[in-house]
Amino acid sequence: MTIKAIAINPENPQSFIEIQQPQPTPGEFDLLVEVKAASVNPVDTKVHKGAQKNGLQQPRILGWDASGVVLAVGSKVSGFKAGDEVYYAGDITRPGSNASQQLVDARITGHKPRSLDWAQAAAIPLTALTAWEGLFDRLQLDRAAEGKTLLIVGGAGGVGSLAIPFAKLHTKVKVIATASRPDSVQWCKDRGADLVINYQDMPAELEKHGLKQVDYIFCLNDTDGHWETMSQLIAPQGQICTIVENEKPLSMDQLKLKSAALHFEFMYTRSMYNTPDIARQGEILDATAKLLDEGKVTTSLSQTLHGLSVDTLTAAHKQVLEGHMRGKVVMVY
Repeated sequence: MTIKAIAINPENPQSFIEIQQPQPTPGEFDLLVEVKAASVNPVDTKVHKGAQKNGLQQPRILGWDASGVVLAVGSKVSGFKAGDEVYYAGDITRPGSNASQQLVDARITGHKPRSLDWAQAAAIPLTALTAWEGLFDRLQLDRAAEGKTLLIVGGAGGVGSLAIPFAKLHTKVKVIATASRPDSVQWCKDRGADLVINYQDMPAELEKHGLKQVDYIFCLNDTDGHWETMSQLIAPQGQICTIVENEKPLSMDQLKLKSAALHFEFMYTRSMYNTPDIARQGEILDATAKLLDEGKVTTSLSQTLHGLSVDTLTAAHKQVLEGHMRGKVVMVY
């Protein structure tokens, strides 16, 4: 049996091609999943850009955010069986979800929220894991005292859309989000932000509300562009977490004087290095599914495209590359 996939074309890495591959066989911890929907994230366009720069020896299947139905399970899998509905962000070192079927480690997989359709569920995993890990594993925000302040730089994107309610549900901190357009401001408020400010002059915006510094910063876009401002705004002994790699050296002078900490959050660390706590990702996804089914958080789906095709994937990548999207773009197969 063969499966259909859309992959980067090694002969012209700027483009995608449709390919047929043998159906993969699950390893001991794997699920074989029939993919029903997949979302496109900045990591997809980043990997595609890297392929254009460095070239490819063979087609590469992107896509690391999906929902689907389990077809088969590996010998050491527990908690899943054929027929289960699942959602996951996958492993960046393995073939992705831009395919009709895909292998994924059961330990980084969650049971799909019952209240969501395939597209709504596929919009969640990568952003939920990034938001949860950044807030609670890196910043350890669940230990924060009441009255502390959290600044989320980029509140209206996919990660911000979940980071805001996660912080409100699990902590007593004051959540401040940045946004610029009126619809983005409302988007952040609808998700529970206590205050929404314009990112273009954060110190002045905060000062209007009597704030000169913040205790925690979660940076979701343009680390380089915001670094000087974040270094200025972070409180002594405060903590910054960023999900965006810097393109140039960052001055640590102000952080050193303030004994402030800088964390990086890369959602694929656990799967890339098979860390001892790899199963935490499955636990986070199940916890998120419960919140979604209880109506305490909402899906970040903002646009749905239909069909697993070169044209659909190209259009989805274009949407992400243009930026300033609220929420996620998802392809339903």
